[in-house]
Amino acid sequence: MTAHADTLAQTRQFAGGRRNIAGPSADTLRVWPLLILLIALFDLPLLFTLGLSLYGKNGFTLAHYAELLNTPAYLGVMASTLRVSLIATLVNALVGYPLAYWITGLDPRRRGIALACVLLPFWVSILVRTYAWIVVLGNGGLVNRLLQWGGVVDEPISFLYSEVGVTIGMTNVLLPFLVLPLYAAMMRIDGRLTQAASSLGASSWTVFWRVFFPLTAPTLAASALLVFMLSLGFYVTPAILGGGKVAMAGNLLDSLINQIPRWEMAAALAAVLLVITLAIYFAYARLGRWSRA
Repeated sequence: MTAHADTLAQTRQFAGGRRNIAGPSADTLRVWPLLILLIALFDLPLLFTLGLSLYGKNGFTLAHYAELLNTPAYLGVMASTLRVSLIATLVNALVGYPLAYWITGLDPRRRGIALACVLLPFWVSILVRTYAWIVVLGNGGLVNRLLQWGGVVDEPISFLYSEVGVTIGMTNVLLPFLVLPLYAAMMRIDGRLTQAASSLGASSWTVFWRVFFPLTAPTLAASALLVFMLSLGFYVTPAILGGGKVAMAGNLLDSLINQIPRWEMAAALAAVLLVITLAIYFAYARLGRWSRA
């Protein structure tokens, strides 16, 4: 009986080991369809774009990148794109952080109303919102009428068809992408930390800068990075509010694809923007690891 029991126990142990070995393989098989879908939807288009940028009449070539980096017009568009995207990101950070901080201090009912107002732009088409800014910022629009009525200016200010109008429109579209993550991060902060700092004699300003802001700074940096990446590929807002006078990469890509067309140059420009985005992301990740060390 003892030998039989030992044999039965070994058989069960072996069967359990077989199940443990087969388990990960079954899980891996279930993951494969999703992995293939992700590769087909995200990676293959990027690889196709990269390959197109390196393809010429005689095969492999770097001529498209050389033309891109040696043509002042292309460099000007890239510089304008980076400048407008950076300004829009800074404006979003300067407006979004105080807004998120203000929302966290409201009572639950008013907080819900404020969050609904932040989410409201997601319910309206970006095209409609952009055309609405023409009504607001135009020479006969609401802003100029208020400025003239208040005696601030004598003549209308040209907000439209300039980087100012484009920046305002981009800030309006991208603000929720910065406010919502910041709001979530601020709500997760333990209130006992700020209460402890106050009980030790710290002023409200000191509590904010020494306790509250450092805890939300990583989320602010990550949200600003997301806003900057989204700004690089903007097309509708610069096209409408810029009126063709504000050169952005998205508008240049449209011209290179639909009007000229030069697909290889469009692919090279897209690849350069991708490299810039990845470089900024890796710099951010490296800085984050350095700050935690």
